[in-house]
Amino acid sequence: MAASRRGQPELHVRLPSSHSVVALPDLPPISALFLIDFDVKAGYTISWKASKPGVELEGVVEYKSLPSGLHTVSEDLIYFVNDGYAGLSAFVNAPVEDTAARNARMLAVGVLVPLSYGRLGRAWKHAESLKAIASKLVVNSKDVSVLEEYWEKNQAHDSTDEGPTPKDDPESPTAKSKSSKAPQGHTRERSASDGTALMLPGHRLSPFHPAWSLNKLLNTFGPLIFPIHRAALLRKRILISGHAPVEEACNFVYNISVLSNIPQATSNLLSSSSASHRLRPLFSIGVHDIPFLTDDAKSSSSTDAAPPDSDPEAGTGWIACTTDSILSKKDTLWDVLITMPPPHAPNAKKHIWPTVELSHGVPVKATQRDMRRFRSLKAGIARMEANVVVSTPTTPQTAAAYREDEALLDDAEETVEPMSWTALAYSGFMWWASAGEKPRSDEAEEAAQDASLFNDLTSSVGMNMPRTADISASISSLTPRRSSGTTSAPLEIDEARAELAIIAYFHRLTTQFLSTLIDAIDSSSGGGIGDESPVEEDDALIDADEEDLQGHGVQIDSDVIKRMGLDIWSASDAQFVRQLLKTYFDRQAYVEGKGVEVCGIRVC
Repeated sequence: MAASRRGQPELHVRLPSSHSVVALPDLPPISALFLIDFDVKAGYTISWKASKPGVELEGVVEYKSLPSGLHTVSEDLIYFVNDGYAGLSAFVNAPVEDTAARNARMLAVGVLVPLSYGRLGRAWKHAESLKAIASKLVVNSKDVSVLEEYWEKNQAHDSTDEGPTPKDDPESPTAKSKSSKAPQGHTRERSASDGTALMLPGHRLSPFHPAWSLNKLLNTFGPLIFPIHRAALLRKRILISGHAPVEEACNFVYNISVLSNIPQATSNLLSSSSASHRLRPLFSIGVHDIPFLTDDAKSSSSTDAAPPDSDPEAGTGWIACTTDSILSKKDTLWDVLITMPPPHAPNAKKHIWPTVELSHGVPVKATQRDMRRFRSLKAGIARMEANVVVSTPTTPQTAAAYREDEALLDDAEETVEPMSWTALAYSGFMWWASAGEKPRSDEAEEAAQDASLFNDLTSSVGMNMPRTADISASISSLTPRRSSGTTSAPLEIDEARAELAIIAYFHRLTTQFLSTLIDAIDSSSGGGIGDESPVEEDDALIDADEEDLQGHGVQIDSDVIKRMGLDIWSASDAQFVRQLLKTYFDRQAYVEGKGVEVCGIRVC
């Protein structure tokens, strides 16, 4: 097969040698530390700061650290990025007996960390300390000795403390390496963060790591997570519009970015002109970021070569969250808008789902296939967490978990597009024509395909998780087993088995998409993507090289779509295949829809 000729990766990844692991320090050195106070007349002002030379704070961190709506919450954690740094601020809103301050004191303590440590600079490792400092200062904001002490202890003292060099840091977004084993024509430099680190014994997942919210991500979006994942793979500009607090939305931004990474083994097979192998997370943004978003939109539509000193990721797609609803009205700045529902009681009888839409208000729904895949994913996670061990729950705890999942899945039906008339006709006809055998065969094949994405991830508690490079490197949470100076002990890796499995599941789904398309390209062209042999369609093409063949189409039939794990009846999935083929292979797709034939005559 073409896939085996090129060494196409399987849906599991191999364990690299341990010498590729980089032991990173507990706390990334900080380039700035600041205290922001709220003044009823002047608004938010920086009342104390310390920073390394050249690090700008004024007119930047006041707005990025304190998004709109924080006055309605008692505390929050806000993540943002700016000019090569990741920022984290801990916000506190406490009642005080001070009429001049409107009986409330609001402040935030924040840090800037070099992005050379990764897509968020591992800033979450400072979260617990910043929360403690903010709680202390809200009582007495004049005593800044705690800030001075923290700065002295954690500041970057010289250039070597600004973070590991790109080639040494497994999570650096600028870290590049070339694979000597890449197929001919596939020497694209890729992010080393996709595969050079492992979750080894002695490393732990930090208490405030965004990956802990992965289960909440699935429960929040339901089957909508799959069209969101597909949009992220296409490197769309994705905006999550919601309400304060923003910590959870920032975690979602991080996790969606991680889930849409291209696994390293798969990236070896992509064209050098393919899209970025990761989606830029911008985290919390607001109205003050509109000029940046406008310039970025111009970069994405420009055909001119970028200046040498420009941001290499400009115009490559992003994901961010905001509490400024004005951004949701500017549909030229984003491609996909996710609107979060307002907060509701946890014991509400009905789950309120986010809405997803494209520009000009075009709604996005999950497909029927997405719904079935979501049920399979939730069942796999439940088995892993031992929430549902048999068809009939035997304990009050498993019974409650079972009922909760079933209610969630029932409510999720409203996020799914209705079954098409053609699909209904096909299902009914095949059931009649095959006496019920064909639908059962299709369901069994689909179930086996979904189960393969969970292979070796659902072993019983106590067994080691597969130490896959793509899982551990993507969550970027490697820390030595030693004290970080915080009060809460780090959590053992076994406690994050479900989170690691979710990441592996989506990375395998991505591999399934791309590797199936590679097979389809091979079938259409008669050779690998990197092969120099031409497609002998006519005499005019005999001497054409690979570059000349880029404009030629690839035939995509319903069997290819089925092998990708997509919905053969969905127009949106067909459009996704076209865009995916163009984005990563610069090829045109000719998608053949599924129909119903009777005696060789297509009737619908």
